[in-house]
Amino acid sequence: MASEPNVGRIITGDACVAEGAAWLAAKDPRFAAALLLTGPLPLRIRADGFAALLSAIVSQQVSLASAAAIWSRMKEAELIYPRNVKSASDDHLRAVGLSRQKVKYARALANAGIDFNALRDAPTEDVIRTLIQVPGVGAWTAEIYAMFSLGRADVFAPGDLALQEAARILFELPDRPKERELRKMAAGWSPWRSVAARLLFSYYRVAKSREGI
Repeated sequence: MASEPNVGRIITGDACVAEGAAWLAAKDPRFAAALLLTGPLPLRIRADGFAALLSAIVSQQVSLASAAAIWSRMKEAELIYPRNVKSASDDHLRAVGLSRQKVKYARALANAGIDFNALRDAPTEDVIRTLIQVPGVGAWTAEIYAMFSLGRADVFAPGDLALQEAARILFELPDRPKERELRKMAAGWSPWRSVAARLLFSYYRVAKSREGI
């Protein structure tokens, strides 16, 4: 586990995730029970940069299969670089599967001039503040980017429906918690909120499999 000035702890490998999971299990027996069902949690660290954020935009509001197919066509057409997105025609971008709205979002990201290398050393709050300035990048996308592309150990995405539903089941809540309520709950899981997210994502899959979904 690395720790950087102004950034906090960075998840760099499976040992970091295991450390966070053990901390959560010791803090709350319900997390411990969930871990018995999920087994070791996934690392889920992926690349950062323009392509990673563009991929997240492509994935919004489409199935995993559709997103994968579109992204494959974009990579084949080399439309995963800012200069290529900016120079491509709308017809070219639509031909690989982007909707009109996502064409606008892709262009906005390409023209945003974000220094992705600088984000690696920026406080999480600054990362999110920078990213949500781009049309098509909301809080959820920015938080997921900080969590999985930058490896931040203490960030959460309370607007995620799977996390909300997993929290409802695990903590036996009467209703699915709204974003504000889940954000407040997650404050108690600091400094391992991103590991709590991994645990809840995994628990969601287990719980829904039991329900036959």
